[in-house]
Amino acid sequence: MQRFVEEYLVNLKLEQNRSDNTIHSYKRDIEKFVEFIEKFHINDFDQVTIGVITKFFEHQKKSGKKNSTSARYMSALKGFFDYLDRNNYLQENPFEKATRTQTSRALPVVLSVEEIERIFESVDISDKFGLRDRALLEMLYSSGLRVSELTNLKVNDIYFNEEVVKVTGKGNKQRIVPVGSSALGWLEKYLRESRPLLVKKIKSGNYLFLSKRATKLSRMSVWKIVNKYVTRADISKEVHPHTFRHSFATHLLEGGADLRAVQEMLGHVDISTTQIYTHVNRDYVSQVHKDYHPRG
Repeated sequence: MQRFVEEYLVNLKLEQNRSDNTIHSYKRDIEKFVEFIEKFHINDFDQVTIGVITKFFEHQKKSGKKNSTSARYMSALKGFFDYLDRNNYLQENPFEKATRTQTSRALPVVLSVEEIERIFESVDISDKFGLRDRALLEMLYSSGLRVSELTNLKVNDIYFNEEVVKVTGKGNKQRIVPVGSSALGWLEKYLRESRPLLVKKIKSGNYLFLSKRATKLSRMSVWKIVNKYVTRADISKEVHPHTFRHSFATHLLEGGADLRAVQEMLGHVDISTTQIYTHVNRDYVSQVHKDYHPRG
């Protein structure tokens, strides 16, 4: 079975142009499934049934795995079995019968506009790193970027006159995303007053956001920056960089934005991924009704 797994991982790299992080994640998840089915003396993927799949996800639930983790397993395994099916390695694809109701996704945590403002205001912009952090946080919220997209931005990816940013997303796919005037203002200030103090030409490689070592920021550094200011702002929600992306999408939809437009801005291939924010939006509307209607 390992041969099929390795072949699929090569396909992800060479044919689908997936990132190393994605490939590593898929490898880990598929191997977890293989380890599970081997306990049932299954040594051929053709022996996998919908019953075995159900037992696997039931086991994950009993083990305390989050819905988001189970959803990730489902995505990785479905992609793998679809590949096996396309290449005639299976007589029947059991995942065609598997439904995502087994891995219903928890709604993402979303910050309110007031909480976003509190985070922004908690940044001390009197030094070069504070100014960088304010521009970074504004950019996360203004354009809904993934962390990897943010850290890979180059200075020349920002088009100030057009008020857009060129983003390289999953699979090296590029898209153009609008940038708000507030974020552009802080970016200009950062580029003028802070980045020149951080940059070292050989190390910096024209990356937009730089570390203390003059290299591009790591994903972990962005996590630490976000955590720092969320703590300062005294926000008790579990907030990470992706929370700004969730908030970006939800606030757009609350304001009446078209779902397809939000899908394009987020870089989602499948609109069903974007639709989760409509559920968040409905929850928000329901809460507003309860809070403000005289008979709520």
